[in-house]
Amino acid sequence: MDAGEIPVAYVVKKQGSTHLQEDQIMSFVQSKVAPYKKIRKVVFVEAIPRSPSGKILKRQLKCLLQESILHRSRM
Repeated sequence: MDAGEIPVAYVVKKQGSTHLQEDQIMSFVQSKVAPYKKIRKVVFVEAIPRSPSGKILKRQLKCLLQESILHRSRM
């Protein structure tokens, strides 16, 4: 049974980079981190939401994750 939050990667693709896939990111990160830190989900976003002072807005990232899950379940 899992408890708490799962590790998620939010990825902003460089312009013209169309061949990058979730499994490539997951395998790269898996080779660099401990097993409990490995990425379980990858979400591609246009930009990382930031506050005017430059801090990452984690609540908005969680909303993006929920939207991504809903979008995939509708397909």
